[in-house]
Amino acid sequence: MLRRAVELGVNHIDTAAFYFSRLRSANELINHALAPYPDELLIAAKVGPRRDRSGHWLEPATPGQLRGEVEENLRQLGRDHLDLVYLRRSGQDSIAEHFGVLAELREAGLIRHLGVSNATPADLAEAQAIAPVVCVQNPYGLRHRGDQDEFVDACGAQGIAFVPFFTIAGAGREAGATAGEHPEVGAIARAHDATPAQIRLAWALHRGPHVLLIPGTGDPDHLMDNVAAAGLSLTPDDLTRLDAVHRAEQ
Repeated sequence: MLRRAVELGVNHIDTAAFYFSRLRSANELINHALAPYPDELLIAAKVGPRRDRSGHWLEPATPGQLRGEVEENLRQLGRDHLDLVYLRRSGQDSIAEHFGVLAELREAGLIRHLGVSNATPADLAEAQAIAPVVCVQNPYGLRHRGDQDEFVDACGAQGIAFVPFFTIAGAGREAGATAGEHPEVGAIARAHDATPAQIRLAWALHRGPHVLLIPGTGDPDHLMDNVAAAGLSLTPDDLTRLDAVHRAEQ
């Protein structure tokens, strides 16, 4: 699947050391499938949350533990640097101390670019006062998080990429199922000979050129569908109808 994704032109893979099965981590699967890595492939890692080997969630990493988290991602991926590392906010009042550690690792050459995840506009501003931020990764899509609309636009105005997750499924629906699909989404999908999931992805992409998608799948057909969604051209009428769905589903 990973090799096929790259063959199809996917050049942005989102991962983390805490994404894993009992056999190996997502990072190790990526390493096995894709190393030596193509020059154009960007691998984005995430730090902050932690799990033990049984999959149980642990307390989020302290600032003092973040270097070890970054080094574990490097080890598993078989790299001497990480292209992009997100600090995943885990409920702390301030991210300054945590983000400061990542900024130091960027200065040391272990990280090239920094991002924030599960973040608020205030978190972004706090991080930007410490080091440049190139990406924000937050839950966003037609099905939920209308309160993120202004944040998406603000990121675009600043030249910051916005990378939504749960774009297909909506909040808390990691499986990506579209059961109970909104009739308007289904109708627009039929008009384009597309799936409702593709329409949801295409709508997110129409939010601006700074929006980058990371839909996950273990199904080869869904992979093809996800890649093809980038080529869908929604009409102004489609977008008006979908925007109404978005407002209704907030």
